Amino acid sequence: MKVYPALDVRSGSGDLIQAIVDDFEPTAIEERDKTIRVFFVCGEQRDGAAAALSDAGYATAAIEVPDEDWARRSQQHLIPITIGRITIFPNPESRTPSPESPPNPKSQTPNPSSIVIQPSMGFGTGHHATTRLCLAALQTLDLSNAFLLDVGTGSGVLAIAAARLGAARALGIDSDPDALQSARENLALNPDAGHVDFALADLTSAALPQADVVTANLTGTLLLRAAAILQRALRPGGSLIVSGLLSEERAGVCAAFGTMSREWEAEEDGWVGLRLRVADELGVGPSA
Repeated sequence: MKVYPALDVRSGSGDLIQAIVDDFEPTAIEERDKTIRVFFVCGEQRDGAAAALSDAGYATAAIEVPDEDWARRSQQHLIPITIGRITIFPNPESRTPSPESPPNPKSQTPNPSSIVIQPSMGFGTGHHATTRLCLAALQTLDLSNAFLLDVGTGSGVLAIAAARLGAARALGIDSDPDALQSARENLALNPDAGHVDFALADLTSAALPQADVVTANLTGTLLLRAAAILQRALRPGGSLIVSGLLSEERAGVCAAFGTMSREWEAEEDGWVGLRLRVADELGVGPSA
């Protein structure tokens, strides 16, 4: 059974802890009654984060969390969530409303699309603010006939949603084989999402195909390191959607993408989402 290394942090703000451990690529943060639990891909990242947290005065305890246990507990509490024209369900059964359930006014959105994303540790279900921001940004674009590249695809939620929103093709890439397994399992639960593929690739070393739209729900630190790579993956006139950055990281990330114009921006729970566009040949610079 797959297990995930994690740290229980005995006190503190989730946003502050996220900022401290950002360099160690945490996969998820779970706020609990008396602790904040931070998950990592490997033990080395967890150990580095533990040292950084200790230097900042936080008390931590290292644990191993079985993936199935996390998914089971998550499914008990996750409910369908609607972002614009997309409704995300945590399992196929939740698509069928209970006779006792009150109607959801958000379900009256014109031309809604439903997708199923099952919870698996570290791979987005749509319930985190950064995923919601990316889904909202996607719906500000006309994806008809577009090729979308989803970098760090995780559960595959953005690639699958793009297909349901009209993209002609979507490719999700991730450096974690477990993420790709999760994404492919979710794709099988969404047969209406056609022309979606997933591939193993490392953002910092792979030759990325050029796309009309690139989504990158990563971390502020990784966005800074990969800014040039992400821009090269865009076709002329293409759009880049980024999230995973905290509000205090916004200025630095915007500066890293300084040759692109900012065409959409939103903030939720201290997280920022941006939609950027490749400057045209007339030299359109970044917006104010």
